[in-house]
Amino acid sequence: MKTYWSAKTGDKGEWFQTDLGNISTVNAVQINYADQDVADDRLGKVAGQYHQYKLYYSPDGKKWSLLVDKSTNKTDIPHEYVQLDKPVQARYIKLENIHMPTGKFALSGFRVFGNGNGAKPATVKDFVVLRTEKDKRSAFIKWNPVDNAFAYNIFYGTHPDKLYTSIMVHSNNEYWMKAMDSQKPYYYCIQSVNENGVSERSKVIKVD
Repeated sequence: MKTYWSAKTGDKGEWFQTDLGNISTVNAVQINYADQDVADDRLGKVAGQYHQYKLYYSPDGKKWSLLVDKSTNKTDIPHEYVQLDKPVQARYIKLENIHMPTGKFALSGFRVFGNGNGAKPATVKDFVVLRTEKDKRSAFIKWNPVDNAFAYNIFYGTHPDKLYTSIMVHSNNEYWMKAMDSQKPYYYCIQSVNENGVSERSKVIKVD
């Protein structure tokens, strides 16, 4: 959150590339530019400034195809989200700088939206919620880790059909919760998450 990437200059032709790990279905890309060596006269809203770039995609990092062409753009797009007309299959995504309004070619975020083409994670087993007796606002939640999951969504609420609140837990198989109404029963379930999607939710359990 407190770091960003910067090229040496803001010159045309500099580029940034990311590896998704495997060939995946890409639906959208978001580009968040960072302010690096911005001129002092650029404080506040500046009229007439613009970003220009090209996005490419590749299955192997060698053969590239054009994904998005904003080389003639004339609008200020420091945090642009690009929804693709049709999903593409790619492992590598490259952003080539054409024009920066000021400063260096720098990025605070480069997000690729989509899914991997592998197997979704398995359903979580042995999901347990232990509500404390002395302070029923709190509960210790634990479950068996799923081998091909990197995160978990815990859903909860005060009605079994209205589990509208959720918590995402990364790289762990337990969570200490301190947000319940001490006078109400609660309902919980969990699902596992990986780059290919989410698992089926576990059976809803009631905690008095």
